Amino acid sequence: MPIKSYIAYPVDGKRNELIMKIKALDSCELNLAINEEIFIVVTDTFSEDEDKMIYETIVNMPELKHLTLVSGFSDEEISN
Repeated sequence: MPIKSYIAYPVDGKRNELIMKIKALDSCELNLAINEEIFIVVTDTFSEDEDKMIYETIVNMPELKHLTLVSGFSDEEISN
């Protein structure tokens, strides 16, 4: 079960649209910055394939300027 966190940077003026699109996705949680345009996206998926699909969906949103991976791990990494 991959869990990853990203910092999302929206296109200028598109923050709210990007938030609404990401909120609509399963397996995603948002943590909004109070005084900044950026926010944290946390994904929690059941498989590597689902993780890749959710990443591709987010990274190809036209409202997104940049997505930076902050951390990521899977069950296999935790159990070792």
